[in-house]
Amino acid sequence: MADANVGGQFVWHDLMVPDPKQAEPFYTKVAGWGTTTWESPMPYTMWTVGGTPAGGVTELPSHAGVPPHWLAYVAVADVDAAVAKAKSLGASTTVEPTDIPTVGRYAVLADPQGAVFAVYASAGDAPPQDGEPSLGEFSWHELMTTDYDTAFRVYQALFGWELISDNDMGPLGVYRIFGRNSLPLGGMFNTPPNVPAPPNWLPYIHVDSADRVADLVTANGGTILNGPMEVPGGDRIAQCMDPQGAAFALHSRTNASQEATT
Repeated sequence: MADANVGGQFVWHDLMVPDPKQAEPFYTKVAGWGTTTWESPMPYTMWTVGGTPAGGVTELPSHAGVPPHWLAYVAVADVDAAVAKAKSLGASTTVEPTDIPTVGRYAVLADPQGAVFAVYASAGDAPPQDGEPSLGEFSWHELMTTDYDTAFRVYQALFGWELISDNDMGPLGVYRIFGRNSLPLGGMFNTPPNVPAPPNWLPYIHVDSADRVADLVTANGGTILNGPMEVPGGDRIAQCMDPQGAAFALHSRTNASQEATT
């Protein structure tokens, strides 16, 4: 049973791509991650931050019918109860509750508007993760969807997320910041009319300088989709695509960005 203190936190991130071995050098150079192999029937490499596993990369089967992507896992106390609750709220399962022996239990879901996420309960107690993310960790999670207000109510009921603030972006509409224990976790907004993308979650990697690391993205075969640019509060972000087509983003805090340029 997972520690109830971590419920509602993003605790793991999987990269699903056609060629995991190609992905490893890209992210080790861009994010500064290490890698370690996890022995299992299916080949699986874990990303490490300061030697601590924080996610993994695995092969996306050609018959999966979905593009390369990142999958974020949210901690829950009971996976089966969370899945039942999610279904009652209009979500659907793409992977039913499944055990990882000695590790935990997970399930993969699509919210009522189609954005995919996962729920996870550790087999042991996990330490609370509230606080400032370290460099290399994921520091923000952003949902682009068709109705952010409806989506928020689903996640609020499922994970207990709080509405932190609604921010007027003018023609782009409202950007809703959500969190837990009064600490922001990410944002939600409606897909702009000129963006041909389905509802999806975008994870942001905490880096020392979004501008510097954006240059590393392009130098190593990735693409910058938007930015680098400043966001309200002074932080810097860049939205990117890796060489195999999985979207992710970079996020540097104001102080970290200043220190990197001094």
